[in-house]
Amino acid sequence: MKKSKAETAETRRRIVEIAVREFRRNGIHATGVSEIMAAAGLTHGGFYRHFASKDQLVAEACAASMESLVQTAEAAAEGGTEAFLNHIRDFLSAEYRDDRLGGCPLVALGSELARADDDARRAASNGFRGLIDVISEYFDSEEAKGGAIFTLSAMIGAVTMSRIIDDPQLSNQILEEAKKRLAGLPTETAGRRRAAAGKSLPNGQTANAPLEQ
Repeated sequence: MKKSKAETAETRRRIVEIAVREFRRNGIHATGVSEIMAAAGLTHGGFYRHFASKDQLVAEACAASMESLVQTAEAAAEGGTEAFLNHIRDFLSAEYRDDRLGGCPLVALGSELARADDDARRAASNGFRGLIDVISEYFDSEEAKGGAIFTLSAMIGAVTMSRIIDDPQLSNQILEEAKKRLAGLPTETAGRRRAAAGKSLPNGQTANAPLEQ
């Protein structure tokens, strides 16, 4: 019996969702189409009714994963400055580092995405731009984009290195140093308060204070 368009779309969505998980677990190159389809309870041959190639699946999986990451950042941003600072602290935590099947695809798959085709790299790039837009809202206008790029690069780099390092103490220290050296985001509101009266952020820390747990 022929499947409805809704059923076909749901099957495609499920394949992408499983691909995201399996790529994070084993890496893009080490994960075959047959493994993904088996995990989805589908036949290998059925793959090509949904995707032209594995490269297309990689691009869609990257796009879906980055979209989820941006949505999470946006939700935190809507909660205000303290909620967003907590989002950054959570990113730079041991729990986030140890969650190999979740979190940021740029951390989990960065080196492989750098060697991926144009579509996958475009999906990663568009997601990164989305994150820049979210974080830029928290910086004074004159430093918004640069500050957002630095913050994201420091966050992604710190978690990546903390996963690579085999010394647990050094791995934890990398995360802690990133939190200490990423100053509290100088928002436009905080910037005006700082310039006018040197007042603190709502949680009592100054706009230049470290991100402490």
